Amino acid sequence: MWDRRELDTILRVYGHMVARGDWRDYAIDGMGDRALFSIFRRASEMPLYTVEKVPADRLRQGQYRVVALGGQILKRGADLKQVLRVFEKKRFHLVGE
Repeated sequence: MWDRRELDTILRVYGHMVARGDWRDYAIDGMGDRALFSIFRRASEMPLYTVEKVPADRLRQGQYRVVALGGQILKRGADLKQVLRVFEKKRFHLVGE
């Protein structure tokens, strides 16, 4: 599961994107082997992005990753803040822009 520090980091990015009007809803799920934070434009749609924490991948490619709607892994690594930088406007254009 996500710890408080990780959720705070994700929710800061999420709040910024909500303020811009890009995102409107989220869901937090805990699977047996991973924790998911799914990001939606509308609650009735599939998630635009999913931030995943997979502890089993910690020693390989890092336990955090951002996955796009089609399943493409946009960024992965051991540092959650660095992985979430994929959402910075200068480095990445959101779906539909």
